[in-house]
Amino acid sequence: MNDIRRTILWVVFGFSMVMLWDQWQLHNGNKATFFPAANPGSKAVSAPASSTPAANTSVAPVLAQAPNAAAAPVQGFVPERIEVETDVLKLQFSTEGGSLMRAELLKHKDVHKPGSNFVLMDDSQERVYLAQTGLIGATGNAWPTHKTPMTFSGAKSLKESDNEITFSFESAPVNNVKLVKTYTLKRGSYAVEVRHDISNGSNEPVSPQLYLQLVRDGNKPIGESAFYSTFTGPAIFTTQKKYQKIEFSDIEKNKAEFEKQSTQGYVAMVQHYFASAWLVDDQQQRDMFARKVDTNLYSVGMVMPLPAVGAGEKTSHTSRLFVGPQEEKALEALYPGLELVKDYGWLTILSKPLYWLLYELFSVIGNWGWAIVALVVVLKIAFYWLNSQAYKSMGKMKAINPKIMEMRERLKDNPQQMQMEMMKIYREEKVNPLGGCLPIAVQIPFFIALYWVLLSSVEMRNAPWIGWVQDLAAPDPWFILPLLMTATSVFQTWLNPTPPDPVQAKLMWFMPLAFSVMFFFFPAGLVLYWLSNNILSIAQQWMINKQLGVMN
Repeated sequence: MNDIRRTILWVVFGFSMVMLWDQWQLHNGNKATFFPAANPGSKAVSAPASSTPAANTSVAPVLAQAPNAAAAPVQGFVPERIEVETDVLKLQFSTEGGSLMRAELLKHKDVHKPGSNFVLMDDSQERVYLAQTGLIGATGNAWPTHKTPMTFSGAKSLKESDNEITFSFESAPVNNVKLVKTYTLKRGSYAVEVRHDISNGSNEPVSPQLYLQLVRDGNKPIGESAFYSTFTGPAIFTTQKKYQKIEFSDIEKNKAEFEKQSTQGYVAMVQHYFASAWLVDDQQQRDMFARKVDTNLYSVGMVMPLPAVGAGEKTSHTSRLFVGPQEEKALEALYPGLELVKDYGWLTILSKPLYWLLYELFSVIGNWGWAIVALVVVLKIAFYWLNSQAYKSMGKMKAINPKIMEMRERLKDNPQQMQMEMMKIYREEKVNPLGGCLPIAVQIPFFIALYWVLLSSVEMRNAPWIGWVQDLAAPDPWFILPLLMTATSVFQTWLNPTPPDPVQAKLMWFMPLAFSVMFFFFPAGLVLYWLSNNILSIAQQWMINKQLGVMN
């Protein structure tokens, strides 16, 4: 490198590498990190009969195939929608199979439909997102599935004096096997207990298998940002391979890789801020599957063998269906590993403790915006010594800048001699050109981890800060924070030493402006974090530059 002082641009260069990596991901058919390609948004279709689990390569051989007749709608039967409401959920079930057809979250507003609650699951022309269960067995055995007519009984709303409500969907016997689905919803909970009671009315024992599945179209959620990418799709958690995300495109190409058998774990459908998941607590064998159901329609689920049911006997199985926001503390308490649906990516090991610290600060302060500011202050204190070393190195570089400029002008026709003289100046002045970059580079993983914490935390959604910022998960409506962030970034550039190379000098002024553009579309919470970091960095660097006498 002709001019070793270019090392002061390494941090900027690092961000450039992130952008190049982003494009490389796209080139290789993966999802982009910041600028995902627009989704063409195929029209959603209703779940067809083939959405009943059937044996294929994605499920272990033990899984029996469901007969076509069991999955076909019953002629002449008109399903009825049953609406059930608690203090946090408004759910709609169908008398066809007792399936969950719609889930409205009463504590979360739809930012794209003012005055409306957020709807996570639905069955409409715009969206298909359902939770289904049923029985399958040996080939030729038709038993109750999610297409079987059922009758409803029980409560439909949570009274003020009650802490839970219970209701059931009961099928008529199908080949002498009857299925009763009993749902229990508790106050303040997004977890629905689901008990399956299987009765055998035949003269012979039967060996049913229970399937639990989530069916969803492959469209991105409405209103997803074009400036940063979040995962949407199925996920499977097992004790062997932990959390495994599955892209819709991999299912489409039959390239989805995941653990297919386990004695613990869950299946989920994940999107930004929200998720649904089937949870089974027992140490029980389960076969995981993820498959394409129809055009732009996919399912993820599990199949579990139940104990043999003797003639005239019955058996029960209890599971839970989670439908709600990705509140990390609640997810951790609900099921081991469920908090991983809140995806921090490869920096989870740093993001989780940062979220814990942010949550504790919020518990004291009571405002998520000020908790973000407080967290930045804590991080700046933690990295104070590293930052001091970096800023001192930058200050010394700025102090000797006139000497470097004079030398470059004098030896501009002799590059080799110029390099030797520059190294001599560095030795005499005891300046390390790398000293300004390496301490900052150490902190970059922490800043990226905090970026994902703020981007992924549903607590920021509809959370006010001050005045005009009433939703930390939405862009600043007046662009005040992005403008301030841009101004502080430019001011930081002025505080840094100017590279002798004119091209590099122009690049240093251009880069903060270029990177600031995306912040006009980022959530206000992210911009607040970056702005707070800039202000504290400027204060520390200003103080050090003043001590070194290099403010001019």
